Amino acid sequence: MTGQRKGVFEALFKQPGHFTAEQLLQDAQSLDDTVSRATVYRCLPLLVESGVIRKIDVGQDNKYYALNGSSETFKAQVVCIDCDKIFDIDAPFMEWYGKNVSAKLGLDVKDQRLQVHAECPQFRKQGNCSRSIN
Repeated sequence: MTGQRKGVFEALFKQPGHFTAEQLLQDAQSLDDTVSRATVYRCLPLLVESGVIRKIDVGQDNKYYALNGSSETFKAQVVCIDCDKIFDIDAPFMEWYGKNVSAKLGLDVKDQRLQVHAECPQFRKQGNCSRSIN
């Protein structure tokens, strides 16, 4: 493994929550200034495919990623449209629902998602939010 990839992995496992490729790049470069944007963007699909991280598309320009934890429970996302915070919520009923509906149609589930986009009352009232990621 190259030094740059080691920097990416080290930064990856220090991520506190959801992150973008650019955030991972900045964190990796703070550990090893030789880490390139290309290295990060080449690593991300491999990490997703191997199950180390999961890709989260919330309908914005940036794709988000998160470390896969030890939870076996299906995760849904609640996305604040005001402060961009993403909350992972256990949603075991969705896994059951997807499997049952697909089975009735004679299909096999390959992917399923549940995302709720919500407004932040604190942000709407005060113009800022204590949960904001910006």
